[in-house]
Amino acid sequence: MTALRKTTTALISDAAPFAIRAERASDVAAREALLDACFGDNRHTRSCQRLRDGRAPAEGLALSAVRQGRVVGTVRLWHVSAGGIPALMLGPLAVEASSRQLGVGAALMDHALAAAKARGHRAVILLGDAPYYARFGFSAAKTGELSLPGAFERDRLLGRELCEGALDGAWGMIAPTGAPLPKTKASRARKALLVPRAA
Repeated sequence: MTALRKTTTALISDAAPFAIRAERASDVAAREALLDACFGDNRHTRSCQRLRDGRAPAEGLALSAVRQGRVVGTVRLWHVSAGGIPALMLGPLAVEASSRQLGVGAALMDHALAAAKARGHRAVILLGDAPYYARFGFSAAKTGELSLPGAFERDRLLGRELCEGALDGAWGMIAPTGAPLPKTKASRARKALLVPRAA
């Protein structure tokens, strides 16, 4: 009986070399290091970051991909108003270089979109490469009249309706609407970013 359980575990492990779970407080340092590695130190100056600063991600929509006990992928979704229409902003999505061939990014996207739909959200917007995100149903079809705070490339502003017609008539500036981070968490997050990293 014990041998059978071990075999079953090994088979599951071989079939799925990573797991996706809700982000934990213990993931923060690894997530920040992963985002720095993927997007560089200037990631805090990007347009979409202005929608996330000082805000908490949408409840249940901050996910980590874990492989052999390490965070190898992350994605978060945030409450925004898309010109007055409630939506979620997805990002950043990041996967550790050595895990990219395992399908971690696609699994995070599928899981995040399914969880958003299950929670009753109607639309998701992101800033990213259209050829990559098209396979998840994203396009620029209904984002042409939307804007982001700061400079951005128009053809990279993409949307996906989780309910048909959710982005009909979307027009104007995308603005954050999510809950503010509690003061202690916001100050801890800033301090974590200021801690010097080893070379």
